[in-house]
Amino acid sequence: QVQLVESGGGLVQAGGSLRLSCAASGSIFSTSYMGWYRQGPGKQRELVADITSGSRTNYIDSVKGRFTISRDNAKNTVYLQMGSLKPEDTAVYYCNLVSAYGRVFWGQGTQVTVSS
Repeated sequence: QVQLVESGGGLVQAGGSLRLSCAASGSIFSTSYMGWYRQGPGKQRELVADITSGSRTNYIDSVKGRFTISRDNAKNTVYLQMGSLKPEDTAVYYCNLVSAYGRVFWGQGTQVTVSS
């Protein structure tokens, strides 16, 4: 079983920055796909950014140039550096892990609130 623990959320003014972290337990992190999702008020959960085990990255258009996903396999941690934050980035952000065998795990989520 893998546990994912997110941290780094909070309240920030528009234009500010936050860095989210997601620490994974166990030994499968380095071979797993990692993703950051978010769910805003009244919205469906959406993929924000992801990173493969080979560190290829992908972003949704609305965060390109503002967010950066990265991973540190030595620390079993994936990061989401968020800059130029906008009120529409307000959401609960979830970490997601998909193992090489297709098992899916989710973190508990961390709230990000961007005030205008």
